[in-house]
Amino acid sequence: MGEVVLFDFWRSSASYRVRIALNLAGIAYRPVFVDLKAGDQKSQDHLARNPQGLVPVLDIDGLRLTQSLAIIDYLDQSRGLGLLPAEPALRAKATALAHSIAVDIHPVCNLSVAQYATKLSNGAEGMPGDWMRHFIRPGLLAFETLLAGFDQTPYCTGSSPGLADLCLMPQLYNARRWQVDLSYLPRILAVEAACADHPAFAAAHPNANAPT
Repeated sequence: MGEVVLFDFWRSSASYRVRIALNLAGIAYRPVFVDLKAGDQKSQDHLARNPQGLVPVLDIDGLRLTQSLAIIDYLDQSRGLGLLPAEPALRAKATALAHSIAVDIHPVCNLSVAQYATKLSNGAEGMPGDWMRHFIRPGLLAFETLLAGFDQTPYCTGSSPGLADLCLMPQLYNARRWQVDLSYLPRILAVEAACADHPAFAAAHPNANAPT
């Protein structure tokens, strides 16, 4: 296997998910910082990697992959990570749990979306924090309820990290960043504690990947 390169931004939820998956797979990679705040994602160099102008982009196995969930699926399938149950019904439920964050909460709380909403509101007081809290808190409350249908021992869907955990931890980082009320979420907080103790998650945390 040649050099693995991750085009990354330290605070990107999507990149954070992929960093966890790479760590779980034991894959060493070279991070290339794409500064979203400076607009590097819209540069010609990055648009040549990903016409969407998004991160992450992963170069691996002679492939150039985009979209975090697709990248994670590739790593899961090619490296046997076992991120989703094999049984179809359980797999569907675990996928839905992960997507409740990655597909429903994350896109609307993408910083570029919140910044545009702030612009449209003429910089209303409390924006973009109010926007983030409006969507993140109800989404996490629903996730908390959905977790009741799984055997948390100690991760979202079982005894080893799964796709839902990879989606949850970046969202909790953002929730705290935007001062979202996380009270009355005991299942989520228990999963968070288990993930925080796992080396693959700790090494992927934004604080461990911030530029120096």
